[in-house]
Amino acid sequence: MWVTETLYPEWRQQLRVDETILEEKTSEQDLVIFHNDRFGHVLTLDGVIQITEADEYTYQEMMTHVPLLAHGNVKKVLIIGGGDGGILREVLRHKNVQRVILVEIDGTVIERTKKYLPMIPQGSFDDPRAQVIIQDGIEFVKNTDQKFDVIICDSTDPTGPGKVLFTSDFYSYCKKALLPGGIFVNQNGVPFLQSDEFTQTYNNRAPHFKDTGFYLVAVPTYVGGFMALGYATDCLDYRNVTEEELAKRTANVQGNFTYYNPQIHKASFALPQFMHDAIKK
Repeated sequence: MWVTETLYPEWRQQLRVDETILEEKTSEQDLVIFHNDRFGHVLTLDGVIQITEADEYTYQEMMTHVPLLAHGNVKKVLIIGGGDGGILREVLRHKNVQRVILVEIDGTVIERTKKYLPMIPQGSFDDPRAQVIIQDGIEFVKNTDQKFDVIICDSTDPTGPGKVLFTSDFYSYCKKALLPGGIFVNQNGVPFLQSDEFTQTYNNRAPHFKDTGFYLVAVPTYVGGFMALGYATDCLDYRNVTEEELAKRTANVQGNFTYYNPQIHKASFALPQFMHDAIKK
């Protein structure tokens, strides 16, 4: 039996199902968890691969450590989405972090992840610094009076419940919820196949921040080339933090990196020309 990803009508990716673990329709989406002998446990939502045990570290480490280490003194973090707990796990590795709020619209994702994919959160939901709120992310940032050093939006693609997390209104609310010098990052898909998402989210973010751009990560199961991670802040100095300084800051991160290092941090902001051209247009 094979699972066919349904993200693109003209592009097919299939993973063999070596064991079906769970098939469920939640209040928000169709959730499937299965095991593949190469990629390990796999989670899909509405037919789209969200995370695999084998390559999840690439995405989680770059979504987390680039903004936190660029900032250098993060104490409070907001995660929007991220119900699998991988981003939460990585954020809590930072010794300086005192508080993390995770806002997830679909509580079933969290509960099923903790039961069937515990290797992803690794107990992070039980950390006393972590608070989970089951709520629509845009409603939380619209109404909260709390402020954060870093906001990480680990959402699905801009369809279904994740669609509102790519709008100009959402980015304006996130800007309001950031402390001075704060950083916002989000996933922006694969620009080679999702060029509209790439340019539209750039245009929606740009009016709200002095420095709006992208950095890249290679995630094997997010097919189609490099994945773009959106980056936005009012502090223009973060891009100039040296490799030497980033290396010093990693001393405040517990455990080892599998993908991230200061060199890849700096290099990830170099974009292929077709991405520059798309932004200019």
